[in-house]
Amino acid sequence: MGGVGFAISGRRGDDPTQYPGKLTWYVVMTLMAAAMGGLIFGYDIGISGGVTSMAPFLEKFFPSVYHNQMDDTSTNQYCKFDSQILTLFTSSLYLAALVASFFASTMTKKFGRRKSMMFGGLIFLVGAIINAAAVHISMLIIGRVLLGIGVGFANQSVPLYLSEMSPYNYRGTFNVCFQLMITIGILVANLFNYFFAKIEGGWGWRLSLGLAGVPAIIIIISSFFLSDTPNSLVDRGREEEAKTLLKRIRGVENIDAEFNDILAARNDARLVQNPWQNILTSRCYRPQLVMSILIPFFQQLTGINVIMFYAPVLFKTIGFGSDASLMAAVITGVINVLATCVSIGFADRWGRRTLFLEGGVQMLIFQIAVAALIGAKFGVTGDVTELPKWFAIVVVICICFYVAGFAWSWGPLGWLYPSEIFSLEIRSAGQSVNVAVNMFFTFLVAQVFLGMLCTMKFGLFIFFAFFVVLMTLFCYFFMPETKNIPIEEMTRVWRDHWFWKRFMDEPVTGANEMTRIEQV
Repeated sequence: MGGVGFAISGRRGDDPTQYPGKLTWYVVMTLMAAAMGGLIFGYDIGISGGVTSMAPFLEKFFPSVYHNQMDDTSTNQYCKFDSQILTLFTSSLYLAALVASFFASTMTKKFGRRKSMMFGGLIFLVGAIINAAAVHISMLIIGRVLLGIGVGFANQSVPLYLSEMSPYNYRGTFNVCFQLMITIGILVANLFNYFFAKIEGGWGWRLSLGLAGVPAIIIIISSFFLSDTPNSLVDRGREEEAKTLLKRIRGVENIDAEFNDILAARNDARLVQNPWQNILTSRCYRPQLVMSILIPFFQQLTGINVIMFYAPVLFKTIGFGSDASLMAAVITGVINVLATCVSIGFADRWGRRTLFLEGGVQMLIFQIAVAALIGAKFGVTGDVTELPKWFAIVVVICICFYVAGFAWSWGPLGWLYPSEIFSLEIRSAGQSVNVAVNMFFTFLVAQVFLGMLCTMKFGLFIFFAFFVVLMTLFCYFFMPETKNIPIEEMTRVWRDHWFWKRFMDEPVTGANEMTRIEQV
């Protein structure tokens, strides 16, 4: 299949070579189809906060929360929605995703990335059906757990698929499409919540929850038509099939340089008997392990999911009406999508570090601004009877700038960066660590946010701002640039880094080095 031609230049070790190829329509369509896996994660993030702000939903499943709101005559805005049972509905999904990610590692390595994505979509579809038909809180929780399993498998396999299939100098662009689909899922969910909340009879929440099945069906259908990655095929001993596929996705016959690097990585991988033991104990994997833990940790401690999970509840808490709160969530969703497109256009031009650093500074400025605005208006008591229109507009604008800073930096790059730094022998295990840490802190933040808001008041935004400072400093000193580095050659960024090079003096195997010596 024809495509737009470009030369993919790369290196094996210190030996300059060429990765010739074209950006074919086949690989573009394949990667866009795979990126659809982000829809299921995004839709769920967006839908959760919306349905928990719908009175009929609360009255049916969380009557104590509903009656507390109806009976609450106080003007304290900070504590109106504080309920551990209510937050468990939202956060149970992420605990299930955490556990599922470890099983997904084995399935992704043994059966390939494509089948793991397909399985995740199927489980997510079943969970959506159960939630839409729920008549008891237990059905809601079971459905959420199944959704979590689907998210765990999709988040483990899709970023790996995108990183392995992409030409390395387009890897950032295509991998960020996963985050773009997450943001589109959030936006669509917010729009559905806005309109479904107006349905007479109070059953709109069933549509909101049930339509989660649509993105699940999209990823299931897409998976049927996707090929697996050359890296995964080689890892499973299907070398000729991998070579044929590599010729197809690169659009040229001469793929020997890239194919030989994949083979060398596979040979190294076969000498590693226990990837989990190696990634956790071997010094030479210490940089990747640290990144796979700290990047998702910092991503969640930016406070972004406070906005995305609970946007309608949060806006309602600071005095917006019900309709206004849902519309404000839609506005932030639009900003989220548009700003992610910035990362698509510039992740491979400006580099990961530039976007990480700029996004961190921007988030810090506007988090402090939101804290100052809410603190000035609500104080520590949270007592306010009426909000002026100008105040509401300024708060939404500040939150939009904050969301934009996240959406072109830590949002997409928090998934891209970990997916591209692991060598083949630990890639599935490393991505599982990344997803598990991400889901754990997503669960933790979702579970404790409303209680922290009640306790810490506007200081909660200062709390998250503190972590934004930490992660920006971490990025500046310890995060090497990975743009335009072939995925099988990523080891060299650690060997060249002022700090991480001290951990790279203990090679696990010599297969790759011997291969390179022979090629020179």
